[in-house]
Parts: sequence; C-alpha cells; structure tokens
Amino acid sequence: VFTSHGPTVIMPTWFCSREWFFHVGKFDEGGKGVPEDLLFFYNHIQKGGEVFRVNHCLLLYRYHPQAATHSVLEGTIWNHRVRFLEDRVLSSWTSFTIWNAGKQGKKLYRSLSPANRKKVTAFCDVDEKKITKGFYTYEESEERPKPKIPVCHFRDATPPFIICVKLDLTGGAFETNLNMLNLKEGMDYYHFN
Repeated sequence: VFTSHGPTVIMPTWFCSREWFFHVGKFDEGGKGVPEDLLFFYNHIQKGGEVFRVNHCLLLYRYHPQAATHSVLEGTIWNHRVRFLEDRVLSSWTSFTIWNAGKQGKKLYRSLSPANRKKVTAFCDVDEKKITKGFYTYEESEERPKPKIPVCHFRDATPPFIICVKLDLTGGAFETNLNMLNLKEGMDYYHFN
C-alpha cells in the first residue's frame, strides 16, 4: 500500500459491497486535483479492508489527455503517501533506517514530520561513495547545528527499514541483499518506492 503513484490496485477493479462503500465513506469530492481514489483506498485500509489478488485481466485502461488523473499533482500524491506511512507505520516505531541514501531516500527524509525525522537513525546503501562520505547533512533544516544522519552499508544497518529502492531494477542484486538479512515484510521493513 506504500508503493508509488497511488493505490496498488486500479480503482475500476475494486469490487466491494455498497454497505462497505458507505462504511468507508464514499469519495472525497474536493474537486480537481484531489486523488479521491487514493484517499478512498487509504480509508479502506484504515477501516480494516483487505486487498485480494485475482489472476485475470479485469480492465483495459484507455489513456486520453483529458483524463482527470492529470489534474492530480505528483506532489499531492507524495504528501498523502508520506502522511499515510507516518500514520500507519512510523507512529508506532521509535527509530528506523531509510534504505537508500540517494535521491528517493533523502526526499522521504525531508518530507517527514520533524518528530519522524528525529527517529531516523541512519541511511543505508550499497554505494561505496555514499558510505565513504559517512553522513547526509539536512541543509534545509533550520536547526543548528544542521542534522547529520549517518550513512552505512546495509549489512551494518539496524532494522526496521523503510526501503526506498525500486524492485526489479538491479538484476536481482537488491532482492538478494534484502533476502540475506532474513527480515519479515510488514514487521522489519516496508517498501516505500
């Protein structure tokens, strides 16, 4: 539920009873630019709803330039995703490591509330250049001194992790690294990519 660009399932494939739909709370009709499907999906999850996979083609999506989806800004979706992660996961963690000391990991760090930024004990990565530097300085911070977060190799990092690495992009190297740690998804780590 924390992966990028909205719900992990596309809205027209949602099959739920009318009673559940009204229980969840209908759609946010806030107007152009509101990701109503994402917000409904998050409400569904927060109220105990589940998602089941059906191994059949359920939808043929037709793209067109006038689609309402183009009015929803990427930043709006990002902000909703981060708040949902904070509410559902980070609120119960006392500390965590962000797996990715690159662009996506730093973006997540900067987007966190001040309280959750303080819970970040380290970034971890495999990039020797980032590890050798040893830390990330949050330059935009108004704190003095500016926060410096350690960067370490993933084998030296302490779970739990928020993983900001896309799957299937490294020829299996990332997945192998993650598997070698014998962690449990949903407890020791969550994907946020």
